[in-house]
Amino acid sequence: MKATPLSNCERRFLLRAIAERKRLDGRQCYDYRNVRISFGTDYGCCIVELGKTRVLAQVSCELVPPKPSRPTEGILFFNLEFSPMAAPGFEPGRQSELLVKLNRLIERCLRNSKCIDTESLCVVAGEKVWQIRLDLHLLNHDGNIIDAASIAGIVALCHFRRPDVSVQGEEVTVYTPEERDPVPLSIHHMPICVSFAFFQQGTYLLVDPSEREECVMDGVLVIAMNKHHEICTIQSSGGIMLVKDQVLRCSKITAVKVAEITELIQKALENDQKVRKEGGKFGFAESIPNQKITTFKMESAAVDTNDVEEQAEEIITKADPPSEVFAEPILHTPGTAQIGEGIGDSWGDLDESETEEAVEEEGESEATALECQKMETEETSSMKETKQDEAIVVSDSEEEEVVILEPQELPKKTRTQTSTKQENTSKKAFNKRRRKKRAAY
Repeated sequence: MKATPLSNCERRFLLRAIAERKRLDGRQCYDYRNVRISFGTDYGCCIVELGKTRVLAQVSCELVPPKPSRPTEGILFFNLEFSPMAAPGFEPGRQSELLVKLNRLIERCLRNSKCIDTESLCVVAGEKVWQIRLDLHLLNHDGNIIDAASIAGIVALCHFRRPDVSVQGEEVTVYTPEERDPVPLSIHHMPICVSFAFFQQGTYLLVDPSEREECVMDGVLVIAMNKHHEICTIQSSGGIMLVKDQVLRCSKITAVKVAEITELIQKALENDQKVRKEGGKFGFAESIPNQKITTFKMESAAVDTNDVEEQAEEIITKADPPSEVFAEPILHTPGTAQIGEGIGDSWGDLDESETEEAVEEEGESEATALECQKMETEETSSMKETKQDEAIVVSDSEEEEVVILEPQELPKKTRTQTSTKQENTSKKAFNKRRRKKRAAY
């Protein structure tokens, strides 16, 4: 996984806040985020929320042949998966170093700690045993994945029920939930992981780091413990060296946090079992009633419409009178435009000096236009006469014939087009002069 890059400014801000014993979400250094457990409709399905980090756990089982080295023990299989839905840095179909490390840590926490009685999963020694599979899916990543995954895994295993089985000779009968009640797994204890983040070579310590805090931490220490204060596994990663006092302090904090989380898990399992026995509604739809995927639910508020007219009259009387409406354009100074007074735009009358200059310029432009037209007519007539006088003679050696090619008369459209073009140019020149004088004024 490629972590979200932090700028130098963000990194300095986080380190300074940690040095001042402050966190972005307002927690104390040893505080845990809120843990919420929601059960699905089927046994062995749950969602654990650790702050904004969400993990979905699902347990399944099947009858398989046992391992040759352990013919009387069942098989446990654990799998943690990441997806781009949880964070953009996760790549689908590829096992990153973080994913491999977390999978091994979960196996040591749940399998090597012997929290599940694997011998109770044996149906026929050497032939049939139960294989229990735990699938963990990360739905949203906001830091401390291992703690959320360990809580979700142990909750799903405690909530799971396998089908009941009877053996008569060599015949194995698996009963459906309608025929016989499913059987829970035999769980000895509940190991739970607690993560500690270290900053500035172990000077500062935080419990349950968030995603931003993980980006700037120097190392992390994970301790898995049960409520009996038994350490199931311990792992340190990162470029830090921890002394004995730091590890002992972390183990004491872990004992307190594990006791609180274990009590929460037991209450959640009791409530779910009680609802199922009473025949009430259960599942994700009931455990998360006010949360939706795309919208937020808003409570409806009652609106009293009895005194609407009286209130409207009071508002009208207290309101300011309307502004004056101008029927004629207001010209503050001559030669300026009016915009935004409620009527069309208009320009003020020009001064007398400007009007005289405009008349003179119009007269001059007309005179120049007439002179240009006369010059054009004279040039075209002279060209026509010269072309008529000059005859093109084509001689041939075999036959002495004279062919006279007379030029065609020029169409009248060209003359009108040239005259209109000159008029346009004269008008443009006049408009430019007029604008320059107005700007100078």
